[in-house]
Amino acid sequence: MKKLGLRTKGPETMAALAGVVSAAVVLAVAELIGAFFTARATPVFALGSTFIDFTPSWMKDFAIATFGTNDKAALFVGMGVTIALLACVLGIVAYKKWALGVLGVLFMGAVIVAAVLTRAGVGLADAIPSVLGTIAGLIALRRLIVPLWRLKAWPEAPADVAADADKQVGGAGTSRRRFFAAAGVTAVAAGIAATGGRLLGAARNNVAQARDALRLPTPIKAAPPVPAGVQSPVAGVSSWLTPNSEFYRIDTALSVPEINVNDWSLRVHGMVEEEVTLTFQDLLDADLIESHVTLTCVSNPVGGKLAGNAKWLGLPIREVLKRARPKDGADMVLSRSIDGFSASTPLEVLQDDRDAMLAIGMNGEPLPVEHGYPVRMVVPGLYGFVSATKWVVELEVTRFADSKAYWTERGWSERGPIKTMARVDVPASFARLKAGKVAVGGTAWAQTRGITKVEVQIDDGDWVEATLSDEASTITWRQWSYEWDATPGMHYVKARATDATGETQTDKRADPVPDGASGWPSVMVTVE
Repeated sequence: MKKLGLRTKGPETMAALAGVVSAAVVLAVAELIGAFFTARATPVFALGSTFIDFTPSWMKDFAIATFGTNDKAALFVGMGVTIALLACVLGIVAYKKWALGVLGVLFMGAVIVAAVLTRAGVGLADAIPSVLGTIAGLIALRRLIVPLWRLKAWPEAPADVAADADKQVGGAGTSRRRFFAAAGVTAVAAGIAATGGRLLGAARNNVAQARDALRLPTPIKAAPPVPAGVQSPVAGVSSWLTPNSEFYRIDTALSVPEINVNDWSLRVHGMVEEEVTLTFQDLLDADLIESHVTLTCVSNPVGGKLAGNAKWLGLPIREVLKRARPKDGADMVLSRSIDGFSASTPLEVLQDDRDAMLAIGMNGEPLPVEHGYPVRMVVPGLYGFVSATKWVVELEVTRFADSKAYWTERGWSERGPIKTMARVDVPASFARLKAGKVAVGGTAWAQTRGITKVEVQIDDGDWVEATLSDEASTITWRQWSYEWDATPGMHYVKARATDATGETQTDKRADPVPDGASGWPSVMVTVE
């Protein structure tokens, strides 16, 4: 028995490798062929997006809290490890019982196809890359397994292979060399196919070039001048205006949708007197406005960085709704993205004077692709999960009682007003400081209400009022600073904000689910 174990250990290990290489062929061939289809037709995108759709809220919160804006990269790594392990198992199964291996591969192919066909905006033809990739992977697996069967004429091998084993010249050594040569060539070919697919897809897609060539129109209402003193004087505090490259990105899109502006349109329908369809040119020709607005993600933990402030250019949504004329009884607008995401926004919020908009520009340039190009929603005062739909293509006027949005179906609240919140940017947690004067600073927000006071507490001492920087508007964040006479030892620095309604940030700790985190931010530092 021991001798048999030694004889089979090597082939099983190589069979596992064969499974991994074959899985790479599946993904690479699908990537190459998928260049001629929608990006949502590739297996990696479809599987990852399906996983996101079924991710429970607690896991989503954990991923964001742990990886922040790198959550999608972490998902790709996790998917890669999972696919590799499953491929190892399928390779061993195929080596020992080819029929079962074939069934396993076909089952995984069916799972991939099902994931593709459930994506928004795909058709039956978009399953072709996954189907052809599965076939190619099965062929690759067969070619890699055959040399392993010939090592010892495995009893479960097909009859033609077993009968041919005795005719091979060179014995086991030759079969091993053939296996590793075939595996190496196949892996290289898979890499070339995957790279070629990405390059071909990029060459076929001119979205980036079209965005770079786009010239934004001059708004009829420019953003008000920003006061000179909006930036906190404390070094290290976040920039008052967040650069596009640093603006947080949290969404459900595993692969960023790339939309040709000539193909884009927005449909406004549902409980309206008149359906309205807008093209991108309609937006360019409309009376656009400019506004500085701070956006915040509902998944932002207390003291977290998932908030940003930018200058947006767009068409007020209230103007679009005026044309559509919502019917009596409607109280919600369900916005939908081209990738299937949806958000539920109270109708009255989109009709008031807060300048909720269909944005086409961000900080003086066309929207970055990852931030919603060509068009996204920007709604002051609401968390993004109920308002900030990127790559928006549809507005359905409806009722909360009749329709549910993407995250509402997963246990989050229907409405998401932003809570009053302060954040300590400086000093950083676990910083080591010198005794004496220490600059403390950060930012605070209460969109549509504005910040009137920020207070700082050291350990369990009295709350002391910080110095507020100038306020640009009630829909942007406000920065603050405080000078602390630090003494040696370990200390906790806390902050809390008060908005213009008189409401002070609560100390009651709450998780992001279902309507945003709450509590006082606290950083621990050591003073030497």
